[in-house]
Amino acid sequence: MKSPQSIINIIFIGVFMTIVGVACKKESQEVPAIYNKIYGATSITNDGSFITIKTKGLPDHKSVYYSSSNALYEAFSGTTYGGNTFAKNPNSISEQSLTFKIPVNPKVASNHASTPGGPIGVSLNGVPFFNQYAAMGATLTNEINGFDQYWGHPQNSGQYHYHVEPLYLTTVKSTKSGLLGFLLDGFPVYGPEEEDGTSVTNSMLDDYHGHTHATVDYPDGIYHYHFTTEAPYLNGNGFYGDAGTVSK
Repeated sequence: MKSPQSIINIIFIGVFMTIVGVACKKESQEVPAIYNKIYGATSITNDGSFITIKTKGLPDHKSVYYSSSNALYEAFSGTTYGGNTFAKNPNSISEQSLTFKIPVNPKVASNHASTPGGPIGVSLNGVPFFNQYAAMGATLTNEINGFDQYWGHPQNSGQYHYHVEPLYLTTVKSTKSGLLGFLLDGFPVYGPEEEDGTSVTNSMLDDYHGHTHATVDYPDGIYHYHFTTEAPYLNGNGFYGDAGTVSK
């Protein structure tokens, strides 16, 4: 007959192995195919509650903000996003270590949290989306003049990002009406046109800069954000859904 201590040990081991097995099973869930479009990720996993997307945050297109020794460096020419004279900011692009955790099944929030300064979502090439504000909540009026030829720029730590339409994605990797990424609440981001070619205006969107209808990716319909040519460009008064997290 086994001693009481032996029985306790056996029970403990059994419980431990069950927990480990459940944890492993949770970590190995299949990633929904839609996330395969995020080609700039270094890894994408699904634990059943959150999709975890890791990226280096480096644009895969040319920019005046890359070092001149980098193959992706290209001097700026032409006019800026706002049509004014280009004014390069003093920062340079540097590699990041970003981890985005977004809900597998996004849901509308009961309290719509404000979008923070810094990353509010992730684009297809792994570059983060930022909201409509510059540092300290200032408008983008002056920063827009420093956007590169694909309408992004780095901040003081070298983190490259898009506040407005990511031109490389809408003209090279996707389309003006195509999927461009996801915000932290798990809802998708689309370009400045509907699939029939209609330009999206702010008046067509709600306070959070989105609306609900079917898309090619979501034929049953889903809430989604759009870029527009006017402020707030991507996001209005907060996240539509409960936001996940981003860490560096």
